[in-house]
Amino acid sequence: MANHPSALKRQRGNKKRNQRNASCKSAIKTHVKKTITSIEEKDSVAAKASYKQAVAKIDSAVTKGTLHRKTASRKISKLTKKINSLAA
Repeated sequence: MANHPSALKRQRGNKKRNQRNASCKSAIKTHVKKTITSIEEKDSVAAKASYKQAVAKIDSAVTKGTLHRKTASRKISKLTKKINSLAA
């Protein structure tokens, strides 16, 4: 347990950031799953709509520092390939 005031403050900040990051990552996973299920059901309209939301969530996670930019790029790339295979 931290005793120094600055360490206690750091602990509080870490807890807040941890909750924010977990929430953001959970939302990303939810949108990606929605996109994948839409693709599996061959519903191109719903897939494109959920794809757009998923990409927006992933991009915002990068700007907030929750995800690394290359991780985000990889996730978006995988989704894009799946969306394009639906159109083909």
